[in-house]
Amino acid sequence: MLTRVHDLADGDAPLVPRTVPVPDPGDAEILIQITACGVCHTELDEIEGRTPPPRFPVIPGHQVVGRVAAAGSGADRFALGARVGVAWIHRACGRCDHCRAGLENLCAEFAATGRDAHGGYAEFMTVHQDFAFPIPQRFSDVQAAPLLCAGAIGYRSLSLCQLKDGQRLGLTGFGASAHLVLKMVRHQFPDVAVYVFARSPGEQEFARSLGAVWAGDTKATAPQPLDRIIDTTPAWTPVVEALRNLRPGGRLVINAIRKEVADREALLNMDYATHLWHEKEIKSVANVARTDVSRFLDLADRIPIIPEVETFDLSEANRALLELKNRKIRGAKVLVMGPR
Repeated sequence: MLTRVHDLADGDAPLVPRTVPVPDPGDAEILIQITACGVCHTELDEIEGRTPPPRFPVIPGHQVVGRVAAAGSGADRFALGARVGVAWIHRACGRCDHCRAGLENLCAEFAATGRDAHGGYAEFMTVHQDFAFPIPQRFSDVQAAPLLCAGAIGYRSLSLCQLKDGQRLGLTGFGASAHLVLKMVRHQFPDVAVYVFARSPGEQEFARSLGAVWAGDTKATAPQPLDRIIDTTPAWTPVVEALRNLRPGGRLVINAIRKEVADREALLNMDYATHLWHEKEIKSVANVARTDVSRFLDLADRIPIIPEVETFDLSEANRALLELKNRKIRGAKVLVMGPR
């Protein structure tokens, strides 16, 4: 449980264990007994105070897989025992112009799982039945967890790219989301060449093993200018470097809730002619809509996309977060509730 904003450093334990009552599902809500929950960089943003303030205390986690243990009045969408998932979108108003247009991710009343409502670093949680998702049989619980955010936000990012087959795509950062994007691209756009920018040689080698035609350092220059780039990093330097690697008319999609301020001075080094001229575009990604989650789960089932995962016991949540903070990443990190 997160009780306050915390400056995370080596050896710190920002999350503290608490015993709380099992929540009762309200009208149209289901109670989920959680079996797995993915670990996302957004949790670091919450812990370190970069997102809108969470409700305190709050149980983080928004890549949740479990089974329906109970149902509130009127909750008849899922049978008891059904396997379901919960993503970053916990609720939206359903009435505003954005919601009616299918853009509930932009709703002013958007509420996030694990920030505005208790999430999945726990044994039980509740959610409105309309914001839970059936999990395809193909995936194990730990495989399914990263699909609910890393996969869904990657799906939205790729959609916003407006990528065409035969173009060149860059990925800056190569963690949970980017490695799933690469798997999507290899299936949907077989003639797209993927170039990966990552800080560690291990991430670069991982990218090449999944089909990247080139992988280099964050500040490297790609062998050719790129048509589209997706940034999945928490920093500003990769954004500036990505703009430098875009071809005229290219588009950069920034897949991040917030950016860290540590290297914000990188923005001062932007040169208009080098980084922005020739009608280059920057597009941000804001949250996910339910359609992103459901469509990606269907796509991942059909391809199939099986994420690379590293598992931790729930009691090891702080260690998983510190490894994520320190970029000890290969694929996705997932917390497991109960025996592995």
